[in-house]
Amino acid sequence: MNLVFFDLESQNLFQDVGGRNNIEKLLVACAVTWSSQKNDFSVYWEQDVPALIAELKSATKVIGFNLRGFDYQVLQPYAPETRFASIPTLDLLLDLQKILGFSISLDSIASASLGATKTADGVQSVEWFRAGELDKVAEYCKADVDITRRVYEFGRDNGYIFYKSKLGSKLKVEVKWK
Repeated sequence: MNLVFFDLESQNLFQDVGGRNNIEKLLVACAVTWSSQKNDFSVYWEQDVPALIAELKSATKVIGFNLRGFDYQVLQPYAPETRFASIPTLDLLLDLQKILGFSISLDSIASASLGATKTADGVQSVEWFRAGELDKVAEYCKADVDITRRVYEFGRDNGYIFYKSKLGSKLKVEVKWK
């Protein structure tokens, strides 16, 4: 059993590529995985995408937040022959969206369930990338992978997670992440 938690940061913002319809033009800046088999992180840069895709394909399950709506779409141009839809994936955003009927942020879940917040955001990550501060991009991406893993483990172990409503209330939602 090898669970691989995954997140990537892009080189560009939607406004740089003509909007969300051009997600494939965002380009990979940095990607991070955490493998339950290795019990460690791996950091990938744009030139390492083939190795990243090989790791994702070898996973028992890939787990992340908005993988299908963002990360896999950014990766697709690097591997046009790869069917990312066929990779066993638990996209926490989509799973929660199905249950709740609306989207919630990773930060909302992490702060309510773990008392932890994200360390930055995608806009800040692009700024760091453009400034050549690659260590900051990698650390931010690692932090997102770690917080995603911890949220997943909380939900798996408890059968529920918490999230914050738009008004700030802490609400509970049952999950089946076994």
